[in-house]
Amino acid sequence: MRTLMIAAVLTTLGAAYGLYATNLHTRRIEALVQAREAALAKAKADIATLKAERAHLARPARIAPYARALGLEPGRQAQFEVGASATSVQTAAAVPPADQRTP
Repeated sequence: MRTLMIAAVLTTLGAAYGLYATNLHTRRIEALVQAREAALAKAKADIATLKAERAHLARPARIAPYARALGLEPGRQAQFEVGASATSVQTAAAVPPADQRTP
């Protein structure tokens, strides 16, 4: 009977220690998760701020005076037209010959 009582007390103490260790480990993980969530929220806020700043800085009305001061002018339609011969040359250059293709 006495051996059974000692075994029960030791089992209870072991279970209490296991629960305490699990609780402590859980709290540490929870603190780590909260810290990472806070860092994620800050990063998202920083990204939103940077996108707003980029949109503000990339406005054509803001860039145009600087471009004109450098002697730049708006693009003309002829600069963007690609003839059929130029397209076929670019396509031919992009496709390697049959003997150089990898299987």
